[in-house]
Amino acid sequence: MRWLRIYNDGTIGQRQMKNERINSLLTHPNTLTLFRIVSVPIIVVLLMMPNRFTALLAGLIFSVAAITDYFDGYLARRYGLVSNLGKVMDPVADKLLVSCSLIMLSALGWMPAWVACIIIGRELAVTGLRNIIAQNKMDVSASSLGKYKTGFQIAAIIPLMFHYPALGFDFQAVGMFFLWGALVFTLWSGADYFLRFRKLLRG
Repeated sequence: MRWLRIYNDGTIGQRQMKNERINSLLTHPNTLTLFRIVSVPIIVVLLMMPNRFTALLAGLIFSVAAITDYFDGYLARRYGLVSNLGKVMDPVADKLLVSCSLIMLSALGWMPAWVACIIIGRELAVTGLRNIIAQNKMDVSASSLGKYKTGFQIAAIIPLMFHYPALGFDFQAVGMFFLWGALVFTLWSGADYFLRFRKLLRG
């Protein structure tokens, strides 16, 4: 019976180690970042055949992906898991998620295309500026205006994806309300970036 107990203890130990590895992988910041990237084509495909179900599913997937943006940064700082890959891929994943979602919403006519152009154009311009700032070894962390901008963008995209009225709730109207706020903070935060680092650009 002793050998059976040793065998069982070894099997349980292997299972525990396997479960710990799986949990570690699933909660790793880079895994969460990868989830945001993988969610982009899924959202695009769902919105290519819009109806109540696919719009709801796309909105839910976007919501979960947006939440992971907070948790991957938190986990990286909390457990010392900051990596060069994460530093590069995290902003790329964010911009892919938001930009592709805005493009699809514009293609469906659920939001003005010119607003999407301004928001995406700002993201590209600020990304280029941040690269210059980083090369000069200066702080490139997001300002409070940038965080408000991101919050309003997410708050706009989710109801705009849901789109269809339900239980007397007009998701489209709510989405458009937050979209105008996102546009204001997009322009404001972008101008703030370029004004703060205008000396660097002149140099």
